[in-house]
Amino acid sequence: MADVDINIEESPFEASPVAPETFDENHVIKFRCYKGIECFNACCSSIDITLTPYDILRLKQRLGMTSTEFLKQYTIPFEFNKGSIAGVKLLPREGSTACQFMTEEGCSVYEDRPTACRYYPVGLLSLRRADENFDRASWALVKEDHCKGHQEEREITIKDYREEQGLEEYDEHGHPWRQLVLKMKSAGPAIGQPSLASRRLFFMACYDLDRFREFVRSEGFQGTFKLSEAELNELYEDDMALMKFSDRFVRQVMFGEESIPRHDDALEKHLKRRQEVQRLREELGEEDAADS
Repeated sequence: MADVDINIEESPFEASPVAPETFDENHVIKFRCYKGIECFNACCSSIDITLTPYDILRLKQRLGMTSTEFLKQYTIPFEFNKGSIAGVKLLPREGSTACQFMTEEGCSVYEDRPTACRYYPVGLLSLRRADENFDRASWALVKEDHCKGHQEEREITIKDYREEQGLEEYDEHGHPWRQLVLKMKSAGPAIGQPSLASRRLFFMACYDLDRFREFVRSEGFQGTFKLSEAELNELYEDDMALMKFSDRFVRQVMFGEESIPRHDDALEKHLKRRQEVQRLREELGEEDAADS
């Protein structure tokens, strides 16, 4: 395993220096969870759940909130590495470690529960070998003392478990984001530490879709990027289209993966705007000095 970098943001092994045993999708596990099992709700009583952009999209739509409102009320940000891009985790109830969506009857947002919740007790890992420029999916099994589901007699392959839990859709829409995180973490000195502005842009584009939509509407964005009226209207109205576009946008501005056409004079206009901002700052500084 020495030639493998392991990204385990959505697994319970993040703090462990030891790589967990991994399996392919045909591995058979013994597990069953249901209302009435002795440990029902125990896993929801102490949470550490990283959210993907698609998780946030589903939950904010489910709750009838903007992404900005959802992030403020239900999440807490964290850095993957010091001074690097941020992730988002579910915020437990105040003064508790329990999930805000936990009820006596179970999860109140069960149909739209996050990827990590659907996977439990399986952990999804993204693997990238040193001689490859793509990542591979692999899985590990989580066994915690409180969980009695492992004592159930039902056997099921990881592949069938993923299908049962509706994970194919979640993995499809979460994969581009996991690639971005893995790309950023594995690149290291090759791209340098992202600036504060880049980190903020990454956070907005990935997690705060409603704020990103307003950014797409802005004069600065539309003066730089060349999109048709039909393309813009789709981004204004369709969250899924906007989420997919945000991935393209982040890849272009942070990694130089050009896929969004620019206006021919975009750079000239950008430099002119920066010069104007700098001129205004200098004028304001002179006025402040004169007033004092």
